[in-house]
Amino acid sequence: MTCQDTATHWQNWGRSAKSHPVRIAHPASTAEVVSIIREAAASGTKVKAVGASHSFTAIGATDGVLLRLDRMSRILATDTAQGRVRVQAGITLHDLNPLLLARGLALANLGDIDPQSVAGAVSTGTHGTGGRLHGISTSIVGVQLVTATGEVLEIDEQHAWFGASRVTLGALGIVTEVTLQCVPAFLLHAREEPMALPEVMGRVDELVAGNDHFEFYWFPHTEKTAVKRNNRVPEGTERRPVSRFRHWLDDEFLSNTAFEGVNRVVARRRSWIPRVNAIAGSALSAREYVDDSYNVFVSPRTVRFRESEFAMPREALPHVLAELAAWFGAGHENISFPIEVRFTAADDVWLSTGHERDNCYVAVHQYWRSDYAAYFAAAQDIFTAHEGRPHWGKIHTLGADYFAQAYSRFDDFVAIRNELDPARTFSNPYLDSVLG
Repeated sequence: MTCQDTATHWQNWGRSAKSHPVRIAHPASTAEVVSIIREAAASGTKVKAVGASHSFTAIGATDGVLLRLDRMSRILATDTAQGRVRVQAGITLHDLNPLLLARGLALANLGDIDPQSVAGAVSTGTHGTGGRLHGISTSIVGVQLVTATGEVLEIDEQHAWFGASRVTLGALGIVTEVTLQCVPAFLLHAREEPMALPEVMGRVDELVAGNDHFEFYWFPHTEKTAVKRNNRVPEGTERRPVSRFRHWLDDEFLSNTAFEGVNRVVARRRSWIPRVNAIAGSALSAREYVDDSYNVFVSPRTVRFRESEFAMPREALPHVLAELAAWFGAGHENISFPIEVRFTAADDVWLSTGHERDNCYVAVHQYWRSDYAAYFAAAQDIFTAHEGRPHWGKIHTLGADYFAQAYSRFDDFVAIRNELDPARTFSNPYLDSVLG
């Protein structure tokens, strides 16, 4: 039986979006989702589904029925021979990764946090980093989708809508089950160290091509960066994880507890930020370790923030960072959060930010107690001047006219939406803006 919440308030993790649904339901099966959708569609009520609510946009907001998929959290089937698992859409990456490891499997690439549900991660185009690798959506080989009429569609690699089903924005229906193509479980050797920004940019092509996974964090108002290189190790290599003390010091205390305290202070003393960033960048020390892939990919993130991230052609990166530096240098605003830079290879998912293009990703962040509007608007102007495509779950102000030019299959996606949801049962103001 479907569980119901008495509360009628929803807010995302970043406190940047909220809504007041008429009811909140916790279905445990596809059949319960079908029942809820049919009832809502019959009364003209909107329906939206959320997982961890970790998107910074209002993509999951609704004044209709909100489906929380937290009870749909099981692995349903494992095909060891093909390395495939079928999961319920609400299972979180945090719960899925160790379950895959127990089966000798892993996802080939991950982002740097793991509270997201599988459906939420793939529906918004969540990605990690790796010059020859892709986002999580390319691991999808099958999607179960409940449409606005309550029909249950099974979309696999041979289906005409497969390219649209792997990043849906929640616009085509409710994703209830997903089949993932995994790889054999693997260890990563992590090498993390400070490096000056001019050196990073002088070597960026080499660093991207020479590592399985490469990314860096640039501290605004400085030339300091933190560089991360993660590479697979030869078979037989033993795990050498970070010590418990070093993990507590680096990943919990410095990166979260202390960073939260610093941001609370500089939110009121913004003139201190350049000096604080310089100290933070200088305080970094190198470390190396070997661990299960997901333990290397994922870092704890307890400091609340807002984020905007855009994908751009790789050759645009030097220009984008130079223009951001010029904006900082002009004295517009002091920014305490590092800027994150990552890379992925081109893919064939219709609304993936990596569609048909090798990308760099540049992400800007603002502490949640500080106003992000001016900073993100300036960054968006820079990003869009270089053919930027925003991450669907991160803050931007672009509309359908822009995306029709940015994605060659955009009109095809909208046509499928028109066919599956002509009454816009699954729409909300965000989707009306980005899809028309």
